[in-house]
Amino acid sequence: MKNIAILAAASSIALVATPALAQTANTAPVGPRVEALVGYDSLKALGDTDDGVVYGVGGGYDFAVGNNVSLGLDVEATDSTQKVGDDTVYVKSGRDLYAGGRVSFGISDKANVYVKGGYTNARFKASDGVTTAADNADGWRLGTGLQYNIAGKAYVGGEYRFSSYEGGDLKRHQVALTLGTRF
Repeated sequence: MKNIAILAAASSIALVATPALAQTANTAPVGPRVEALVGYDSLKALGDTDDGVVYGVGGGYDFAVGNNVSLGLDVEATDSTQKVGDDTVYVKSGRDLYAGGRVSFGISDKANVYVKGGYTNARFKASDGVTTAADNADGWRLGTGLQYNIAGKAYVGGEYRFSSYEGGDLKRHQVALTLGTRF
C-alpha cells in the first residue's frame, strides 16, 4: 500500500510538471544556415610557420536531438593568403574544403556553443626554386566555437580550429569570425 501511495504521488508530480517541460524552448540551433568567415591562419610546413588571412563561406543543417542540444552537418570552402618561405622556396596555401559534423549546446536563448570535427582537403603549391608543383592534402579538423543571435535569424560567431594534413607534416591553426543567417 505504501508503494502505491508513492507511485501515485510521483505520477501526480510528473503530470503537473509535463506542461512546464513542454514550454521550455530548445535554444540549440535548428535548421539550415549559411555564413561568411574571415580570420587568422597559421600553417606549419617545411619546418617553418607563417601566418595569413583565411576567408570563405560555410553552411550546414542542425537537427534538434534533445532539450538545448542539436547535431549538425557542416560544409565549408575557404582560401588563404598564407605562404611559408620566400619567393623561390615556399609552400603556399590554396583552397580548403571541409565536411564534417558538430554538436551544439544552447547556453541561452541567444547563444550556443559547439564542437566540430571532420574531413578536410587543402591544396598547396610548393616550389624548391627549380620546379613548382601543386597538390592536394587530405586531413582532419577539430574545432570549437560560439554563435550569438544578433537580430532575427542573423548571428555572429567565433571559432578556433586545428587541422592536420598528410600524417601531420602540415598543421594549421585558425581563428575565424563568422557572420551568418538561419532559414
